[in-house]
Amino acid sequence: MNITWSILQLDRNLTDGGVYTAHWSVSAFDGDYSAYSYGTVGFTPDPSSPTFKPYNELTQDEVLNWVWSKGVDRFDTESSLVNQIDLKKNPVTATGLPWVNPQT
Repeated sequence: MNITWSILQLDRNLTDGGVYTAHWSVSAFDGDYSAYSYGTVGFTPDPSSPTFKPYNELTQDEVLNWVWSKGVDRFDTESSLVNQIDLKKNPVTATGLPWVNPQT
């Protein structure tokens, strides 16, 4: 299974480059099956902090670490996607009407 995390967009203050929102996604692929999750995380940038890093100096890995440290559980999210794919491969429920295209 291939799982890929991405930062899709950052919202920032133009005055100091402080990032206040990260838009993230994670995709899981296993052959013909896939699952996807998306979310946002908010931050309160503090340019006076010694750890402050402006927008133009950030890397995707750094921002992903911010996302995970702000409560997005990496392992639970990935596990959920794996479970979604497992259910697509081995469904336990179905929908439909028995009088339309009945299964034999």
